[in-house]
Amino acid sequence: MKSRLHISLALVCCLLLTGCGVESIVRKAEASYALGEYHAAAALYKKAYTKTDPKEKPKRAENSFMAAECYRRIGMDAKALASYRNAIRYLYPDTVMYKHTAGLQLQKGEYKAAAENYRIYLTAHPTDTTAINGLQACTTAPQWKKSPTRYIVKKEALFNSRRSEYSPVYGSEDYSQLFFTSTRDKAQGEDKSLITGLKAPDIFVATKDEHGKWQKPEPIEGEVSSEYEDGACAFSPDYKTMYFTRCAVDAEAPRPAQIYKSSRSDASWGAPALCELAIDTLTSCAHPAVSPDGTWLYFVSDMVGGMGGLDIWRIAITGGEFGELENLGAPINTQGDEMFPTFRPNGELYFSSDGHGGMGGLDIYCATLNDEGRWEITNLMAPVNSAGDDFGMTFEGERMRGYFSSNRGDARGWDHIYSFYLPETVHTLTGWLYEKDGYELTEGTVYLIGNDGTNEKLGVKTDGSFTKRITPGASYVLLGSCKGYLNHMQELVADSTVEDREYTLQFPLASITRPVLIDNIFYEFDLATLTDSSVVALDVLVRLLTDNPNVVIELGAHCDYKGRDEYNERLSQRRAESVVSHLIAKGIHPDRLVAKGYGEGTPKTVTKKMAERHPFMHEGDTLTEAYITALPEEQQEVCNAENRRTEFRVLRTTYGLYE
Repeated sequence: MKSRLHISLALVCCLLLTGCGVESIVRKAEASYALGEYHAAAALYKKAYTKTDPKEKPKRAENSFMAAECYRRIGMDAKALASYRNAIRYLYPDTVMYKHTAGLQLQKGEYKAAAENYRIYLTAHPTDTTAINGLQACTTAPQWKKSPTRYIVKKEALFNSRRSEYSPVYGSEDYSQLFFTSTRDKAQGEDKSLITGLKAPDIFVATKDEHGKWQKPEPIEGEVSSEYEDGACAFSPDYKTMYFTRCAVDAEAPRPAQIYKSSRSDASWGAPALCELAIDTLTSCAHPAVSPDGTWLYFVSDMVGGMGGLDIWRIAITGGEFGELENLGAPINTQGDEMFPTFRPNGELYFSSDGHGGMGGLDIYCATLNDEGRWEITNLMAPVNSAGDDFGMTFEGERMRGYFSSNRGDARGWDHIYSFYLPETVHTLTGWLYEKDGYELTEGTVYLIGNDGTNEKLGVKTDGSFTKRITPGASYVLLGSCKGYLNHMQELVADSTVEDREYTLQFPLASITRPVLIDNIFYEFDLATLTDSSVVALDVLVRLLTDNPNVVIELGAHCDYKGRDEYNERLSQRRAESVVSHLIAKGIHPDRLVAKGYGEGTPKTVTKKMAERHPFMHEGDTLTEAYITALPEEQQEVCNAENRRTEFRVLRTTYGLYE
């Protein structure tokens, strides 16, 4: 009995000592967390979790949740997800764990499980837009993976190490220098960061040799690198000033990230100076970017007045001094985190966000200003974006190629540098100018006007053709013209897709000096009534008259030799008048139209084109009754069909000019 009592007392003492030890560990963890030392705090919370009795579910739940929060903040996604699952298992009361769990599952491509956890969270927080967008991403992300864009993405071995590399940016006018941040072994210092568990990052630079080949990255020269975390840099338009992020460490109090600037002297960078951007000393400012005109410094901050999480802000640069400060607002900023702004020289803003949905983690977006001065954003989709964090995009000038960073596929959550390239899209227009029912017009001209700013006069080749590269999605008006012929107008809207396309347009020009056949005009048998199939051909004539508003034409109807002459003349006149009536109904002024019935009195003269279509005919022959009746019966019907025709000829080209 005494022995059992001793054992019981020993157990109680052990439990009390264990409890005191756990509380001490938790206090240390809380202190590290308050300082932003998430790697150290995570290890302590995990230790407290393992030392806590499984029966003490609330404490286990809290320690697991806090460990997960730490892991998530430093990108250790696998450990964060495992810890959130433990918090859920032990019924931690804060439903935000479902949201964060869903986000991590989305990054792993576990779309069904992520959607379920988003729905649980949204039951308690139905207006949380980041969760709503995340739930939508569970549907869109797998669709985007199945139908990727034409971007070509490649991991760049030369720039990457066994640690993290991120935020590449070009640093010279000829794009021969690439700066980026890295925690590789060559970074200064030996100590591991209590925030990330890695060496404090430094800025490195890779340079192209005289043959345009990238050389191995080296630490930048000068006074920028320090014992602290230095990185995520940007440059002024003249590349003489560098802005970069520095995260100092203080054992007594949290130290926010701050932005510094340094000036270049030859290849070396001078002593950095702090940029006073925030209104208090506890606000973080990071990830600088300079607008292409050099008048604004964009950056990321958690300062008061934002929309939630980290927002993108900007501050005016005037004469090297900072002025007006403003939040970019919606639709760029959200309740989530918007980070890593960069620019293309054309003014397009690229940034990363986890608040717009996307594919999981941080996705890269392009923001452009519309005509009303409002931002419009577009997700770059797969393969640029992935289930991981994708950010820090830099472009080689106006070219659609460059580099960005991503932690896709890295189980440790470390970032690496990837190249991207969008193959050039070529949309080509080819057209032909030729005489209607004739041959190419080598002296013709095409006038091309487009809403992309195009305004050109194009000559044609010896075969009457022209070729012009056009802009996808643009609208064009083309006018074919040649001396002695009526103008012919065409309209074209180029496909807005990114696939290569070829377009072909025909410009059949009607002669001003000779009768022009109107193809495919048919009448009811022995009547003047137009058939329905004639409408399309007459609509083309309506367009021709609209494009040439000063033209007056005669509509001439012709019959074959069958039937009495008087009857054929009356029938052909009624048919010509029927065509005129149709054109008037379509809006052509009656004064521009003359109806003339020729009966059988003006048989067709064989043209070179006709002779090519019908080898038994000869150019210059006239299809008279005597000519036709001397032919075999089958050929006779061909000739009669050629004589049964409706033509127009230009009477004058001065209608309305002198009114």
